[in-house]
Amino acid sequence: MDDRFDRRELLLHLGDMLEALSCLANTGRPYAQVARLAKEQDSLQNLSFLRTVAPRMTVAEFGARLASAFFLWPMKLLEAELNRNALASTVQHDLFDGNHDGWKAYVAYMQQKVEWFGTGLPEMKAGTSEIPVPAAASEASPIDSSVEPASLAGWDGPDEKKGWPWPQPGSRS
Repeated sequence: MDDRFDRRELLLHLGDMLEALSCLANTGRPYAQVARLAKEQDSLQNLSFLRTVAPRMTVAEFGARLASAFFLWPMKLLEAELNRNALASTVQHDLFDGNHDGWKAYVAYMQQKVEWFGTGLPEMKAGTSEIPVPAAASEASPIDSSVEPASLAGWDGPDEKKGWPWPQPGSRS
């Protein structure tokens, strides 16, 4: 079976996923919701698959789930026989766990380019994702605003080694 065009489409999709991850990381907002950023950020407008992830999924969680879902793809795409179920099931399990509607939308999106994607897998249980949202999800910076940055004035001074593991000046140890 000649599946080189399917492999190409899947490889291009992997590139799109990495582009999405890079654009999301560049926002500098790890606790922001991916769905919200996908609507707000111009760089994410043409990555329509981002609208299929769980509505409350944060950028940080998306990155972790994406890495888990797609890390096998390069190896699987280079194997002599394409394991279609392995490619789709890792994405279903790692990126869409608990997000039945999102998975269905993602499969429909993928089948526009790769007809067989997601077919033959067991049905996911219907329901919404139970992704915990941190208290900081209100778009606040995870850095406490009461923390003052350290002064850089002493950085150009002599490099004295004080305290453990170096002995204090004048001590005999």
